[in-house]
Amino acid sequence: MKTKAALELADVKAIAAAAEAEALANQWAVSIAIVDDGGHLLWLQRLDGAAPISAQIAPAKANTAAMGRRESRVYEEMINAGRVSFLSVPGVHGLLEGGVPILKDGQCIGAVGVSGVKSTEDVQIARAGIAALAL
Repeated sequence: MKTKAALELADVKAIAAAAEAEALANQWAVSIAIVDDGGHLLWLQRLDGAAPISAQIAPAKANTAAMGRRESRVYEEMINAGRVSFLSVPGVHGLLEGGVPILKDGQCIGAVGVSGVKSTEDVQIARAGIAALAL
């Protein structure tokens, strides 16, 4: 039997605080979602001024990154390159850049999804949050 790391509430709070700090430092109104390795929502916050739809998009991006074990950007790039059949994959909704997996010792233990600004800025916020874990 193998042992694997898992996110604890303290980890989730640290990720959320660091991601929020990055967003606020740049005056970006976003929603931030954190999921476990199975894509289940552990944290969702919508900063003041963030569009209501961002609270739907951020968890979807995080879910896609966790379930796929890679950044959600990969799927957006596949579709943009012409593989539109990927849009028919059941249960996958966050096929946009902004979902980043949380990796520890090569294993995915969760993901962060951000929505509300340019996709590269969403990623910047997600990575800032993950960096708080010092993995």
